[in-house]
Amino acid sequence: MPQLDTSTWFTTIVSTLITLFIIMQLKVSSHHYYSIPEPTLTKATKTSTPWETKWTKIYSPLSLPLR
Repeated sequence: MPQLDTSTWFTTIVSTLITLFIIMQLKVSSHHYYSIPEPTLTKATKTSTPWETKWTKIYSPLSLPLR
């Protein structure tokens, strides 16, 4: 019964790895990445709320006069 010849396995595996590495490098180098987005300045709008126009006095329990 003949034996399995493994003398070319190293060359086959190394050449396969090199080929895969080259293919991956070509794929990554041809990919177009998006540019870094620039922050946009937004203007803060002042909204009028009903409780801002009314003056309310809030009494704190500590500020009330003692009896």
